[in-house]
Amino acid sequence: MPIRHRLLAVSVALMWGLNFIAIDASLAHFPPFFLVALRFALIAVPTVLFVPWPKVPVRWLVGYGLGFGTLQFLFLYWGMATGMPAGLASLVLQASAPFTVLLGATFLRERVSGRQLVGIVVAVCGMALVGWQRAENATVVPFLLTLAGAFGWAIGNTCNRLAKPADPLRLTLWMSVVPPLPMLALALAVEGPARIGASLTSFDEPGALAAVAGLAYTVVVGTVLGSGVWTWLMARHPAGVVAPFSMLVPVVGMTAAWVVLRETVSPGELIGGALVVGGVLLGSTRRRAPRVPVPDVREPGEPATVGPPRSGKVGASRPGTVD
Repeated sequence: MPIRHRLLAVSVALMWGLNFIAIDASLAHFPPFFLVALRFALIAVPTVLFVPWPKVPVRWLVGYGLGFGTLQFLFLYWGMATGMPAGLASLVLQASAPFTVLLGATFLRERVSGRQLVGIVVAVCGMALVGWQRAENATVVPFLLTLAGAFGWAIGNTCNRLAKPADPLRLTLWMSVVPPLPMLALALAVEGPARIGASLTSFDEPGALAAVAGLAYTVVVGTVLGSGVWTWLMARHPAGVVAPFSMLVPVVGMTAAWVVLRETVSPGELIGGALVVGGVLLGSTRRRAPRVPVPDVREPGEPATVGPPRSGKVGASRPGTVD
């Protein structure tokens, strides 16, 4: 993966890490299931009206919308609404990376190199260390809900790869058409019209302005910009190369939660975060291929020449490449 693509992947991790602070603010005012429906409806309406169809098979677009959009945020918002701290949620959700690698190897026949495997193991150990340090701050049910959201994200990543979009941003926008109706139906059934109506008519309450600002951030930055760049990267590189960058999200998320929400960070968590970063860097790079030496094919007594060898078939030198 070129350096500029790695920087783009890191920028997505930054946007998505701050996204958890925005979600936390929005959940203080809106019910979780309705918030998911509202988030994607705000993108779906202008998408249907103004954005051309992304020219991908419908089944993969629907699969991407159900996995990445519906399942991921259904369980993430539900978990955070039932007590999952924002920083810890940003960590647990990154289990999508090993899930994605597993699904990519199973269904896409993508090869996982030993270097990538070691990097993922190091990063997962870092997440496990941070999770162990924070386990006392979260109950089992919110943890399992967030983990289910991570698996939904991995399903979306796999469908994204299979879609092979010519214009990844269009796919990201059209993906938003899938979640609103099922999530609205679920919200009406579980949360009820009264609670939903109250969230839409009480903007004078404390925290309402922050909730709207958080919603705007998740729509514009978290979904359109962040997911657009992520989809663009996934369309150009194997899932096992791109997905590990998502492990940088908890580093940003937990740092932001410490600064904004006063969630504490222990020395063990800092060590775990360092392991996550190291694992991502290790798993996303490959060794430079060694330069093949050019054999001397001169006749006895023939002077050395500058330039390519006389034969283009044997011993031709190819410079190493960096993925």
